[in-house]
Amino acid sequence: MTRNFALGGLLRLRRLEEDQAAGGLAAANAGTRESAAREAAARSVLSESTATPGSLGALQGVAAARASSRSMVAELAAVTAERRRRAEEAQQEYSAARKNTLSLEKLAFRHAETEAQLELQAEQIVLDELAGTAWQRGVSHLAEERGR
Repeated sequence: MTRNFALGGLLRLRRLEEDQAAGGLAAANAGTRESAAREAAARSVLSESTATPGSLGALQGVAAARASSRSMVAELAAVTAERRRRAEEAQQEYSAARKNTLSLEKLAFRHAETEAQLELQAEQIVLDELAGTAWQRGVSHLAEERGR
């Protein structure tokens, strides 16, 4: 009979932590992509502006719109940078969780190998005993036939 892996509960907990860290990393990466896309779109709109003002008032309006757009792009760049920082943190958390899980998985694998080896040894002992008993029966049967 094989023994259960003594650290099985801890391994399940570590796998759960790894899964949560992976989810956090995926969410952080998605946020970074979304933020970078919004920033790129805003920059694209800002660079494509080809307004030619016909009056001083129109020129002032274009200047104000550009200033506002630059401010918005700067805010989006800050948001993108913050999300990248969070994604890096999430990557570090995931790497640490994976490392913890991996070490326990290796222990569990070694345990399973040891248990399988012990099982094979026990089976071999039984087979050896059966073979020895069968051989003894064969020898005694031959001896009886010769004695007749």
